[in-house]
Amino acid sequence: MSGYNGWTNYPTWRVNLEVFDGGNWDRYTPEDMEEFVRDLLTADVHKGLVVDYAMSFISEVNWHEIHSHYVEESIVDEDE
Repeated sequence: MSGYNGWTNYPTWRVNLEVFDGGNWDRYTPEDMEEFVRDLLTADVHKGLVVDYAMSFISEVNWHEIHSHYVEESIVDEDE
């Protein structure tokens, strides 16, 4: 099974761990849970959580690949 720690993917695992773990969420619909998280992330008091999520995702970026793309593009531009 592909996935992350037994969950479908990393975002599913992370949201469950940081938002829902330990709660009684069985009486809510998946749509209610999504709305709860969306509201949570847009509340001013939780900006740190938003930054944590964003930082987690950008930590997966291959910065060398992006840089190389622009270096190569620059070389092509100089040759023209």
